[in-house]
Amino acid sequence: MKPSRPIHSPGLQQRALIWLLVIVTLAFFWVLLPFYGAVLWGTIVAILFAPVHRRLCQRLNGRENWAALITLALVLVIVVLPLVLLVTSLVQEGARVVAAVQSGQIDFGAYAKSVLQALPSPLQDLLARFGLSDVAEIQRRAAESFGRASQFVASRLLTFGQSTLDLVIDFFIMLYLAFFLLRDGRRLRRGIAARLPLREGDKRVLFDKFTTVIRATVKGNVVVAVTQGALGGLAFWVLGIHAALLWGVVMAFLSLLPAVGAGLVWVPVAVYLLATGAVWQGVALVAFGVLVIGLVDNVLRPVLVGKDTKLPDYLVLISTVGGIALLGLNGFVLGPVVAAIFLSVWDLFSREAAPDDPPPPATPPRAG
Repeated sequence: MKPSRPIHSPGLQQRALIWLLVIVTLAFFWVLLPFYGAVLWGTIVAILFAPVHRRLCQRLNGRENWAALITLALVLVIVVLPLVLLVTSLVQEGARVVAAVQSGQIDFGAYAKSVLQALPSPLQDLLARFGLSDVAEIQRRAAESFGRASQFVASRLLTFGQSTLDLVIDFFIMLYLAFFLLRDGRRLRRGIAARLPLREGDKRVLFDKFTTVIRATVKGNVVVAVTQGALGGLAFWVLGIHAALLWGVVMAFLSLLPAVGAGLVWVPVAVYLLATGAVWQGVALVAFGVLVIGLVDNVLRPVLVGKDTKLPDYLVLISTVGGIALLGLNGFVLGPVVAAIFLSVWDLFSREAAPDDPPPPATPPRAG
């Protein structure tokens, strides 16, 4: 009689353990999924402010708890408080714009009519072929779009009380997680690295790439967004354009899209100014937009983002837009991170496939 295969053979146990590891890992991420935004931004805060925490630990003789608490207090003062003040001002500005539209002070139909009448005849004929020259129809569509937008905003405001509780919970989860990641980040990194079945050099490459891309993406995109939004809002204010603060914030958010972001706001405004006879204002806005606002994107973004992430500009653009399309605001961080890790893993795989080539030295982690 042929002896049966042992139930507890090493190969069977290893396969069972791998399947169990996959299942519990997926289950763990599924449990965290409702709070993935809070987990992501808690991790980002810990990575960005880890150098501050280390310096505070040195000054406080290794008291990591106090260093983490002081670091979080700095986060609240430097980041959260200005953001709350900005949102408050933005809500007030938005309310004034809505009131101006409802009172007729802002008439999108009149703006469209002025632009259409100022266009050359061939261009007017071309628009007429596509049914875009009927000012009354354009005004009706604009009114309908604004009405739908108003209803959407109103529905959001009605549910704001419910979403506020979720926002507060996410905010405290983020701070709670950031505290422990600041305090125990090095130990967690060593523990995770010890369990990865990779060579020590490969582990350092992946961890350093992850932290470097997050720092470069967040700091670079935030600096570019704030700079472009501030410059655009300042230009609108100087030219006397209504709701300069609101448009500046819109340009700041749109500037998360490389190459095209802020231009989606200032280009139509410049066209309107030129079409309505405000020639010097339109020319000044075009010159300022191309030479100053555009220069910020063309100079600062490659230096702050592409240089540290070692990603080509086109890949930064595609991964950022794709990340935002899939994940919303969180995608402007996760998109480039996934792209950078993708390239790093393929680089490791190619080196494994060609073992005769010496591996490149690991990039030392950046201090800040």
